[in-house]
Amino acid sequence: MTFDNSRTIISLRIKLFAATVVVLAYIVLTYVAKMIKYPLLGMSDTTWTLILVVVYLLVAFFPMFLNYQFIHFSDDGEKIIFRYFTAGIAGGRKNSVEINKKTFSGYRTESRLFGLIRSITLFQQFNEGVAKYPPVYISALNREERAKVLRSLNLYTPRT
Repeated sequence: MTFDNSRTIISLRIKLFAATVVVLAYIVLTYVAKMIKYPLLGMSDTTWTLILVVVYLLVAFFPMFLNYQFIHFSDDGEKIIFRYFTAGIAGGRKNSVEINKKTFSGYRTESRLFGLIRSITLFQQFNEGVAKYPPVYISALNREERAKVLRSLNLYTPRT
């Protein structure tokens, strides 16, 4: 099985772009062109500016706060592969974890902040012991995608 959450990440980028356009248009229409007359709905231009900036900051930083990552997962072939990078305003380093199915020794899931931040830590067996990989944040995966990943990993987790 191979899948990625590119639709979710593209949706986030589109929302960020739309929020940027709205804020910039508001600033141009209000402060440069002076086309919007205040008070508007009983609020001053300062109040509207604060509201729009707060909404923009929420849209921009919410994915970073929840550690949203683009994730490509594959268990086709002899390896379990996770490719991932941070999907916030500034994209992060691209990472890849490839574990041979025969040496895969399990995983651990973590959930923080009322289940909003979720991660998977993978383990691989070596002659010297068990290696622990950095967590892969699966917060941006929907419930169905998370279930697919966990079902797949359960297939390869050794039973003891």
